[in-house]
Parts: sequence; structure tokens; C-alpha cells
Amino acid sequence: MNGMNGVSGTSAAPLLELADVGMQFGGVTALKDIRYEVPPGIIQAVIGPNGAGKTTLFHCISGLLKPTSGSIRFEGRPIEGFAPHRIAEAGISRTFQHVALFKKMTVLENVMVGRHPRSRSGFFAAGLRFPSMRREERRIREDAMSRLDFVGLADSAGLEAGTLPLGRQKVLEIARALATEPRMILLDEPAGGLNMRETEELGDLIRLICGRGTTVLLVEHDMNLIMEISNRILVLRYGQVLASGTPEEIKNDSAVIEAYLGEA
Repeated sequence: MNGMNGVSGTSAAPLLELADVGMQFGGVTALKDIRYEVPPGIIQAVIGPNGAGKTTLFHCISGLLKPTSGSIRFEGRPIEGFAPHRIAEAGISRTFQHVALFKKMTVLENVMVGRHPRSRSGFFAAGLRFPSMRREERRIREDAMSRLDFVGLADSAGLEAGTLPLGRQKVLEIARALATEPRMILLDEPAGGLNMRETEELGDLIRLICGRGTTVLLVEHDMNLIMEISNRILVLRYGQVLASGTPEEIKNDSAVIEAYLGEA
């Protein structure tokens, strides 16, 4: 099951292509020769022990890090080394392990900020309050409200983001990421700190996001969630691909069991 894998039987061109991606920090190798393809329209999980390179891989895809070797292509175009805002403009958005919201801004304003990569009016127009800018701000507000309604936070639009409980803050961060109209969203440990009910609701939301046409790339330690919602799983160990396949294949892979899941 090692190597490049998508969904069995699909003929769709890959949405994301990783070819020999490597990342070194001084003498430390965080990623080595990652080769993988993600087809459109699936929930693709990335798992592995702590230090396996999962978040480093996300940083490389989302532009926070430039790989020291290899290439990353999105919709057939190379994106490695692009700044994060260019990655967002290309169609990839992400969330983080630790919630990164504007805590003193309202829930609605946080999602409106996420709309920036798709706005048309520049800073100069915004400062002068041109009619075109006012019209666009109204559209952005309406779009942000629709995102909040989609994730179930419309009733909290006027609250300060920092007053929300952790589970709803994580959902808000997803709504902000969706405001960029991504074709792929990267979710970095979205279930961390959530209780069982919140995790189930999160799983339902992730399925809904994928069902509406956004490919999901998911790093998560909650194996129950991973096995329940993922179409494909990529397993990393020591910065390299250990295995890839369907949840059923991964669950029964002896190398994965030994390295990560445990004999039980």
C-alpha cells in the first residue's frame, strides 16, 4: 500500500500532488521523499506518531514553510514556496492545532476577515469608502453569515469570538477557512480538546463540507473519528510514508499496528 495512492478506481486527475517532498531543519530531517496524490472530492487523513511530520507537511502545503526538496502541485500548478496568501488565492485554506482567532472581534467579523483573499476592492478604496467598497462589504457580510449558518453558528454572530467555548471556536475557525471558497481545506487536529458529542458533530460537519465539493485533508489523533469519516489514510513515520490505503486496509496493516496503533 506504499507510494502514490488515491481512491481506487477513480480516473480523476489528482487535486494535490506531492513529489519527493523533503524538509530539513539544520541536520534534522522532518520530511523525506514524500510521494503522494490526493484526488478531488474525498476526506484524506494523515496520521502518525508525534514527530512523524504531519504538521510540517501541512506547513509546506499551506506556504508556512518552503520544502527543501521536491515539488507540490495543486490542480497541476506548482505551489511550493508560495506565500500563504497566494496559497489561499490558489484554493487551499487551513486551520491550526491551536485556535488562531481574533478573540476581541465578533464571530461574524472573524469570518469576514477570511473573505479577504476573494475581495476585489483594495485598501485605498476601503479607506475612502467608495460605493463599490460599501457594496462589496455588504456582500462579504452576507457571505460570512451564510458560512456561519452552514456551520451552525449564525446565532453567535454578534458575540466576541473569545467568549465561545473551545468546540465552537474550532467550528468558527473552519467557517473562516471556508470563507475563502477553498477547493481543499486542511484541518489540523480539529477534534483536539473536544468531548464525544462535539467530535461527532465535527465529523458530521466535515462530511458535509466534503459533500459540497471541498476536498478535506485531515490531521487528527482521534482514531475513531479518522476511521469513521476518512476515504483514504496516509501514515507517516519519522517523516516518511509508512503506508497508505483505505481505513480498512490501514486498520489491518501490520506495520501500522506495530508503529502506531498498538497491538491491541
